[in-house]
Amino acid sequence: MEEKKLDINSIIGFVLIFGILIFMFYQNQPTPEELEAQKAEQEQVEAEAKKVEEEAQKPTIKETQTINLNDSTAVAEYKSGVGAFGFSAVSDGTTKLENEVLYLEVSNKGGQIVEARMKNFVTYDSVPVYLVKDGNANFALNFTTSDNRVLNTADLYFEPSLSKSGDNHVLSMKAKVADNQFLEYRYEMKPNEYLVNFTVRSQGLNGVLNSSKPVTLEWELKGIRHSKSVRYENRYTRLTYNHEDGKISKLSENSDLDEESVEDVKWLSYRQHFFSSILATDDQFESAQLTSKNLVEEESKELHFTKEYSTKAPLKLQGGELSQNMYWYYGPTDVKVLDDYKDLGLVDTIPFGWGIFGWINRHVFTPFYGFLSSFLPFGIAIIVMTILVRLAMSPVTYKSYLSQAKMKVLKPEITEINEKYKDNAMKKQQETMKVYNKAGVSPMSGCVPAVLQLPIFYALFMFFPTSFALRQRSFLWADDLSSYDTIFDLPFTIPFYGDHVSLFPILASIAIFFYMQMTTGQSMQMQQQPGMPNMKFIMYLSPIMMLFFFNNYASGLSLYYFISNLITIFIMLVIKNYILDEEKIHARIQENKKKPKKENKFQRKMREMMEQAEQQKNSGKR
Repeated sequence: MEEKKLDINSIIGFVLIFGILIFMFYQNQPTPEELEAQKAEQEQVEAEAKKVEEEAQKPTIKETQTINLNDSTAVAEYKSGVGAFGFSAVSDGTTKLENEVLYLEVSNKGGQIVEARMKNFVTYDSVPVYLVKDGNANFALNFTTSDNRVLNTADLYFEPSLSKSGDNHVLSMKAKVADNQFLEYRYEMKPNEYLVNFTVRSQGLNGVLNSSKPVTLEWELKGIRHSKSVRYENRYTRLTYNHEDGKISKLSENSDLDEESVEDVKWLSYRQHFFSSILATDDQFESAQLTSKNLVEEESKELHFTKEYSTKAPLKLQGGELSQNMYWYYGPTDVKVLDDYKDLGLVDTIPFGWGIFGWINRHVFTPFYGFLSSFLPFGIAIIVMTILVRLAMSPVTYKSYLSQAKMKVLKPEITEINEKYKDNAMKKQQETMKVYNKAGVSPMSGCVPAVLQLPIFYALFMFFPTSFALRQRSFLWADDLSSYDTIFDLPFTIPFYGDHVSLFPILASIAIFFYMQMTTGQSMQMQQQPGMPNMKFIMYLSPIMMLFFFNNYASGLSLYYFISNLITIFIMLVIKNYILDEEKIHARIQENKKKPKKENKFQRKMREMMEQAEQQKNSGKR
C-alpha cells in the first residue's frame, strides 16, 4: 500500500483554508449593540426555562378541571397540552411496568407504551433488544365528541395508578373528566410473561362521546433493526394477521408499499424477524386498514429501521361507552413461548411456510431439532438431524440412482439413434421413446424422487432462517447459526454477494458441484434432445447460484446443505458400488425388450400424435 504524504500543494491548500476561516470569523464577529441584544435574549430564555422547570416540579393536578366544550379558550388550552376538552391536566412522566423478562414504560401523555425492552436478549452488537423506543411507535384512539369535535388520545394526559392483583402488576391510566367520568387504559402484567392484558374502557362518557361515529384505533410502529444484515432481517420482517375465523394472511415483505382492508381481525403481528409486537383482542375488530412500508433499499450498516407498519380499526360503542379487552405481546418469535397462548393462536405468527411444507416444519423439524439440541451442541444437532433426514430419504435416493443406471445402460442405443436421425428431430424422438418403452424405462422416473423430496427441502429451507433456537448460537467459526458466518470482510461490496466471505456457503457449493457431477453425468446424453435443458450448464450454474444466494443467509442452512450433499454423495457411492449391478440391470432390460409391451392409452395417443406430425411435416416438403 502506498504511504500517504503531504506535498507542497496540500500544505498551501490548508494554509489558504485556515486564512479564509480567520477572515470570515473576523468579518462576522458581532457589534457591541448585537452583543447587548444577545445577552438580553439569553436572560429571557433562562428565565422561561426556570419557570418551566418549576412547573414540572409541581405535584400532579388531580383536581378535575371541567371545561365547556364550546369555549374557544378551552380549545386553545387543549392544543397547548394544558387541558383537553374537560379532561384533567396531568404532568408529563412515565410509569415503569416490569417482570423477569419484559420492561415497559408507559407515558402519562397518551397513556401508551413508549418503551418495550427484552431483559434476556441482546442484538448482534450486544445492545438490549428494544421493540419500542425513542418514538418509533404510536398507539392512540380517535373519537368524536357530542358536538362533533375530534380528539386523539395521544394528546391527552392520563393519570397513572399502580397496584397489585395477586402476583400481577396492574397499571391504570385514566384521562379524567371527573372522578366518575374517564377514559381508562388498564395494563396487567403477569410474572415471567411477555403477554400483557390491555383493556380500554370508558365510564360516564356516554354524554361526551358521539355514539353515531366509531372510535378509531390507530397503531403505528417502525421495526427496529436487530441483526447485522438488515436486508436478511428485513426478508423475515412482515405484518401478519389472523382474520375471518382463523385465516392467516400477510402483507408483502418485498413491496415498497402494501395495503389491505380486512374484516374480523383477531390479532395483528408486527414481526421483526425473531421478535414480534402483537396486538390481540377477545372481540374481533370488525374491520381494519393495514399498511406495510419497506424502509430497506440496500444493505447498510447505518440503517436503523426495516419496515413501517400501521393499522386503523374502528371500535364499537356499547350504550355510548367504550369497552375492549385486548392483549399486548412484546417478545421473541419463539414457538416455545408463543405456544403457551393457544387460545389466541399466536404461534401462527411464525412463518413456518405454507401448506404441507409448513406442517412438516412446525410438527416434525421444529420439535425434532428442539429435542436434539436439548442434549447436543446446536451445530452438532444440525449435523445429526441432517444425517437422520438423509437416511430416511435414502430409499428415494435409491430410486433416483436406479433410474440413472438404467439410462446409462441404454446410452449406446440412444447415441446410435441420435446419429442416425440427427437431421430429423421428430423421428429421433419417436425412436427414442420406442427404446424406452420396450426397455420399461421412463426418462421422467428420475424426476419423481426429486419431486417427492421437495416438501422436505422447502420445510428445512424455512426452518433454519426462522428457528429462534438457532439465534446467536455459535458453531466452529460461525458466531450465529441464524445469520451468515464471516471469515473475511471485503473492503468493497460485490453486487448480489455482499461485503464479506462466508465459508459454509463455499463448502456447500463445492459439495453440490460434485453431487451434480454424479447425478447429471448420466443425463448428458439427453441434452441435445428437443426440450431438454443443457445439463452441463446447470451443473456449473447451481453451485455458483448457491454461493451467491447463501452468502447472506443463515449459516445453519448452509451447514445443512453441506452435510446433506456429502451424505448423499456417500449414499450414492454405496448404492453404485455395493447395491446396484449394472450388468444385471442390462440383462433385465434386454429381457424386457423381448416381451411384447402393451401400450396404454396415453402412450398410444402420444405415438399417434407424433406420427401425424411426422406425416404433416413430410407432406409439407413435397
